[in-house]
Amino acid sequence: MSTAKALTTEENKIAFRLYLILAALFISSLVASNLIFQKFFYWDFFSLYTFEISVGILPYPVTFLITDIISEVYGKKKANQVVTAGIFASLFSLLIIYTASEVPATPWSPINDQTFTRVFGATAIAVFASMMAYLFAQYIDIQIYHFWKRITKGKHLWLRNNFSTFSSQFIDTMTVLLLLCSAGIINWDKFGVLLLNGFLFKVLVAALDTPILYLAVFFIRKKFKLATGGELPLNF
Repeated sequence: MSTAKALTTEENKIAFRLYLILAALFISSLVASNLIFQKFFYWDFFSLYTFEISVGILPYPVTFLITDIISEVYGKKKANQVVTAGIFASLFSLLIIYTASEVPATPWSPINDQTFTRVFGATAIAVFASMMAYLFAQYIDIQIYHFWKRITKGKHLWLRNNFSTFSSQFIDTMTVLLLLCSAGIINWDKFGVLLLNGFLFKVLVAALDTPILYLAVFFIRKKFKLATGGELPLNF
């Protein structure tokens, strides 16, 4: 889909800066989720259901919200570029962590080698598991999102946001747990409950972030005078 008008040089600069901010939020959320995943917590949802999930799941739904925003206003190509950048960022963070694990701690270091390994020791497997799930889920999310965007001719934003996210989040949760359980990081007896908890939590967040998506898209469309279903033609 094309935009209603070509961007001026100044508009292109603003659009590019906004794209960089969204990309930065996406990458930082993804890397953070890989680093903090070993802590698990519970959340009593109004006494209706008690979630038992990893804290790594907290920033992860943000990545799907951001790719939906980018997909909506910048298009499929730019969304895929951010996903690819996230892969490289995660692999680079893994390299940094591996290097930090290999160098010996000084006797006076507040964090010794054992503590560091306990916190980050499973990061390599976690990043690999996350990458596999990430590749499946994010690219599928973008594909489904644009499928529904074509079907609805740019209308019914809530439908493509939730339908794409629900499908991709289930794939993401299941893939991560399969790999982590296979690697022995999580016991298999936890697979079912973590799959249910993770998916339900992500579905709940996806439903709750729909108004945020609407607001973001509304203000961006208003700023650049974009028609419904139109996309910004970034030149860089």
